[in-house]
Amino acid sequence: MKNYKYIGLLLLSIGFASCDVDNTLDPIEEAMGPEIALDVKDLNLSKYVAVGASFTAGYTDGALFKAAQENSFPNILASKFSMADGGEFNQPLMSDNIGGFVAGGNAVQPPRLYFNGAGPTRLNALPTTTLGARAAGTSFNNYGIPGAKSFHLTFAGYATLNPYFGRMASSATAKVIDDAKAQQPTFFTLSEVGGNDVLGFATSGGDGSDMITPPSVFDNSFNELVIGLTTNNAKGVIATVPNITLLPYFTSVPYNPVPLDAATATAVNAAYAQYNGGIQQAFGALVAGGKMTQAAADAEVAKRTISFSAGQNAVVIVDEDLTDLGAINPAFAALPQLRQTTAEDLLVLPSSAFIGTLADPSNPASVNGVGVPLADKWVLTATELAAVITATEAYNTTIKAIANSNNNIALVDLNAILIEASGGIRFDNYTMTTSLVTGGLVSLDGIHLTGRGYALMANKILEAMDAKFGSNFTTATNGLAKADDYPTNFSPTLR
Repeated sequence: MKNYKYIGLLLLSIGFASCDVDNTLDPIEEAMGPEIALDVKDLNLSKYVAVGASFTAGYTDGALFKAAQENSFPNILASKFSMADGGEFNQPLMSDNIGGFVAGGNAVQPPRLYFNGAGPTRLNALPTTTLGARAAGTSFNNYGIPGAKSFHLTFAGYATLNPYFGRMASSATAKVIDDAKAQQPTFFTLSEVGGNDVLGFATSGGDGSDMITPPSVFDNSFNELVIGLTTNNAKGVIATVPNITLLPYFTSVPYNPVPLDAATATAVNAAYAQYNGGIQQAFGALVAGGKMTQAAADAEVAKRTISFSAGQNAVVIVDEDLTDLGAINPAFAALPQLRQTTAEDLLVLPSSAFIGTLADPSNPASVNGVGVPLADKWVLTATELAAVITATEAYNTTIKAIANSNNNIALVDLNAILIEASGGIRFDNYTMTTSLVTGGLVSLDGIHLTGRGYALMANKILEAMDAKFGSNFTTATNGLAKADDYPTNFSPTLR
């Protein structure tokens, strides 16, 4: 597997001198194929507008910053469109390469992550982009709004709620879609709309602090966006919503991250003996009272029994989807809804720094995930995962139906691309995967893409355009982005 960190190359120039002998050699020219001119058929790329969320903005490594914006897939596309009379592409650039916002001399949104040799860590620097200050420029082509859900893009006044849109909105009461329409696009991309509609729920472990957008709300919003962008018969590309739970934010921490020796496992089991006995007693009583079948009771007891052994162990979690024994019989109200994780559960990336810490520094038995169960926010259970996938599939049904019914719209299947990348996807001389840090596709925050990942995304959009509209970006000379032109990591010295 390739190492995706920057690698410096030392070039040595060696000179040979002779009075009598000419040591120069004729240069060997690299064999080049014939140039293929770009042909975009009847596409009008003179005014390209991009609408979407954080991917569209170029968000990477947990922040938005200038270098990342310059590597956004819309900016990459615009550079290719310039080969076919594509016009200027203006972005609301941040003030620095630190990322985050500052207000009153304090960081109110943190700077970007960098790789310190051991793992992702926040840059120790103060942002210079002032919260609430308008971005330089009077009109923009990139309406990628980090954090935006589908209905936010059609909501009047969203600029007062989202500082990224606030930096570029035409007014405090503007809608993203109306400002985008005002640019009178001849071509557009509408990408990753719907991702944030499930992402907040998933990253919070389904703890109720953020909810999944109902498909009916998504449908109305997405249709309004498409209608608005195609008002002047503009053509464009829309994208499916990827299954976000395939991203390393959800796949990097194993369900069984706790190593124990035999003696410690025995001690932990002794501490849970009373709980295990109470569970058996409670379900036995439910069976005896005719309130549950023996088979159902046995299954729930097996699911809820806490058992550790020497080796790697699953963590203990609170699962509100387990039977609430107290609601059935108040005598069992003291029994919590506990179980250990299985391979079907997804521990979120921040849990890696929390599991194994002490809830009470003075109590060595209060190990989070072992003696102290993990709260809902640290894990996406199988039930919660199913809710994310169900909503994503519903969103994609709508997106695909719109693309199939409109000759002016091409479809790029980001979901299929992410599934492929989970096993390795080829980009020039690289095989990119979704592994955190080393995979090359996903940035250090475990959710957003690297610069090279956005270049791959741009190429997939160009492929979709060729397939739908008959253009030839995929075969034209310099028609596609080159992997080596885009980074996978940014140096901490870049400010």
